[in-house]
Amino acid sequence: MAYWAVAQLQPQRERLAVHCLRLEGYETYFPRLRQVRRHNGRKIESSPPLFPGYAFVLIELQWSRCAWAPGVASLIMNGTGPARVPNSVISEIQSRERNGLIELPSRLQPGDRVRLLYGPFAGHIGLYAGMKPRERIEVLLAILGGAQRVTLAADAVEAAP
Repeated sequence: MAYWAVAQLQPQRERLAVHCLRLEGYETYFPRLRQVRRHNGRKIESSPPLFPGYAFVLIELQWSRCAWAPGVASLIMNGTGPARVPNSVISEIQSRERNGLIELPSRLQPGDRVRLLYGPFAGHIGLYAGMKPRERIEVLLAILGGAQRVTLAADAVEAAP
């Protein structure tokens, strides 16, 4: 019976590993994020990996060729064989895909009022400006007569009434 496993990939060789695994006959799943940011007023979209350095591999018969494919550092093991990833996990990740890229849900929309919970600006009200990589958010605060963009941990703010 076929099952999903996780391959740890060599740094900077993700594309090679996924390509070689497909050449070996393995089905792979290397989910990527849709990331939109602004730079000098321009909207820049990028697609970094959802799990940098890891790819899902569908194992049907044998897994040994998968472990030795170019670009693969190792398989995540569970004793003597690869650890199995439930199909429901893969389905959940795939259900979040839009046009081949994962879109993470945000509880806040740009322009929503937020209250800072801790740090030097605790208690201040600002405007949510967007999500950043590594669970960071940007907030616009009215400080010293102007709007300042501040990057904070995602759990440092809450929706304000």
